[in-house]
Amino acid sequence: MLVLRLREASATPGVRACGRRDASPDLTISSLLLVNTGGYIEAVLDRNLAENISRVLYPNDNFFEGKELRLKQEYFVVAATLQDIVRRFKSSKFGCRDPVRTCFEIFPDKVAIQLNDTHPALAIPELMRILVDVEKVDWDKAWEITKKTCAYTNHTVLPEALERWPVSMFGQLLPRHLEIIYAINQRHLDQVAALFPGDVDRLRRMSVIEEGDCKRINMAHLCVIGSHAVNGVARIHSEIVKHSVFKDFYELEPEKFQNKTNGITPRRWLLLCNPGLADTLMEKIGEGFLTDLSQLKKLLPLVNDEALIREVAQVKQENKLKFSAFLEKEYKVRINPSSMFDVHVKRIHEYKRQLLNCLHIITLYNRIKKDPAKACVPRTVIIGGKAAPGYHLAKKIIKLVTSIGDVVNHDPIVGNRLKVIFLENYRVSLAEKVIPAADLSQQISTAGTEASGTGNMKFMLNGALTIGTMDGANVEMAEEAGAENLFIFGLRVEDVQALDQKGYNAQEYYDRLPELRQAVDQIRDGFFSPSEPDCFKDIVSMLLYHDRFKVFADYEAYVACQAQVDQLYQNPKEWTKKVIRNIACSGKFSSDRTITEYAREIWGVEPSDLQIPTPNIPKD
Repeated sequence: MLVLRLREASATPGVRACGRRDASPDLTISSLLLVNTGGYIEAVLDRNLAENISRVLYPNDNFFEGKELRLKQEYFVVAATLQDIVRRFKSSKFGCRDPVRTCFEIFPDKVAIQLNDTHPALAIPELMRILVDVEKVDWDKAWEITKKTCAYTNHTVLPEALERWPVSMFGQLLPRHLEIIYAINQRHLDQVAALFPGDVDRLRRMSVIEEGDCKRINMAHLCVIGSHAVNGVARIHSEIVKHSVFKDFYELEPEKFQNKTNGITPRRWLLLCNPGLADTLMEKIGEGFLTDLSQLKKLLPLVNDEALIREVAQVKQENKLKFSAFLEKEYKVRINPSSMFDVHVKRIHEYKRQLLNCLHIITLYNRIKKDPAKACVPRTVIIGGKAAPGYHLAKKIIKLVTSIGDVVNHDPIVGNRLKVIFLENYRVSLAEKVIPAADLSQQISTAGTEASGTGNMKFMLNGALTIGTMDGANVEMAEEAGAENLFIFGLRVEDVQALDQKGYNAQEYYDRLPELRQAVDQIRDGFFSPSEPDCFKDIVSMLLYHDRFKVFADYEAYVACQAQVDQLYQNPKEWTKKVIRNIACSGKFSSDRTITEYAREIWGVEPSDLQIPTPNIPKD
């Protein structure tokens, strides 16, 4: 079976769609004819217009903007992929062609298309167009084939991230696809009306076409309607998808909704990036966990083994020394490798709550300044991630982190007790360095906003303890390892919902909590930006008056939980025991398990025992 996981368009400036970098015009035969007749300029301009589609990837990911370039990019990738799929199917032995047409009835048995969020949603109307218009398949049969072929993975519960294209733009660029979507929607609404007669509001909620001043196409609804399976990427996320995001659709077709918790590959995120730990584990329990991560459970009887505790702690310290040397070389900052490495690396976004981390850093700083003689656990707080180019507030958050670091890192009273590092250009190769060195992993999104996360799994596998909310895959990590082996704090999903109903008032927390108020005032009044006193007033205004992610509501519990982290860190043996338990219980989060579940439960594929023949290489 051919399984294609479609995601959004990507492009690199200067790289052509065919994958070649070419400084000179690569002209087609028709273009050459224009050149020969003196139309060289027109030929080059025509080529440039075509290449503009893949020249620059539209950058924003914090919220959806209906820009024409993005729609063109999405259709460009979807159309090219589907044409290739159909061509390969028709040319294969499975095409079983008669003199007139290909037998597309078996198409879903040989092809699976996984829609990875709404970006490739155009695959549904495009496949219908190919089947109905090009291959002359009957509409009802084409729709059955399309639904059986396509499946949809939802990756976000944030409504502003779900694509809604203006009908006017869609009709101008893709008029036939708009006709197909209208036809799909009409048949869908007829079905809903038959099952729920007289429920006009339900019809409105479930329509692909959203009425209003500007009619829009809800691409998430199209994905749900046009797929035979819909899944979230962590169990709590899948429940939110069923009972909130797509509640009406779940009531209509509950059988199509599933969960597929994300996973990570142990080959990269343990064997490659942390060979010292991998060697230690292999010496204790063998190599089987590299292909069956659940075998890490063999470590559980060894949690109290003195030799294992000593060796795991030694590997961690060696990784910290390596990363400290890297930071000194690359960032010209010297840190204490014996300090706790407190790491928060992920996309910069309000819901990821880097601002909550910032408030805790400032609180620690103020406590040290207030009582310099008081003993404390040394910390190196490492924050990294990228902001979408058009996401102004995310960029301001990065500026705030670096500004706090400028003050904290140069304060002689603080010294080595607290350092703040922002990792520039955070990427996979940098993650492979920092994750094995981390002691504490920050996964502090507002409950109910993180779909899953995979960074949390990588840290767990590499021996970092998690401080986090009951959100995304954190919930399943706590179940696997035991909540007592993580640092769980803050509002649960139901608490967030109750607070929404009551009305969240950030001012109440600001007035009641002196340390919070001091930190917020310092940000607002330019303490960390003396040359630009008003630099962060928009951040403070958002936190006080427009914060959907309730940073202040979790501040008190977060700071208290961080105190528990400090207390345990002062007992290295007990800390390392919890580390070993976390490593032992991380087996569920292997991508091998995830892919197997997709294959069996969505794509209908079973493992093959087909052996790859060894090439017969003649001896010299």
